[in-house]
Amino acid sequence: MMVSACKRQGPGKVFLVGTGPGDPGLLTLRAVQLMQTADVVLYDRLVSDDILQLVHGGARMVYVGKQAGYHTRTQAEIHELLLDFAEAGATVIRLKGGDPYVFGRGGEEVQYLQQHGISVHCVPGITAAAGICAELGIPMTHST
Repeated sequence: MMVSACKRQGPGKVFLVGTGPGDPGLLTLRAVQLMQTADVVLYDRLVSDDILQLVHGGARMVYVGKQAGYHTRTQAEIHELLLDFAEAGATVIRLKGGDPYVFGRGGEEVQYLQQHGISVHCVPGITAAAGICAELGIPMTHST
């Protein structure tokens, strides 16, 4: 699966990027930088439209969302897409709602890609638990 914008030599890189609860103001600076430079973005159902608008117009957007009873792609197919784009030399972002390592199957994706010699980096996102507590003013821990 070659990408015309990815005519680099050697494998590309994959970044698992957490988008938190959907508010673009809660993204990390690193997440935004990557979204403005990526060749390919694979994104989940839980990534908000406001966040998707931050991806530069030249990036190839690939929807890989899942919901109960309907998966646009199997997890194995997502692994293969990540690998194919990276092997073509692309800088690939895997945009995920929340944090990639909290119910995001990030560990499986990292393991698969590393087994195939692809460099993978994680950019954490705010998990739903932390986000809702902050929004409601409820500390997750509290000393008395």
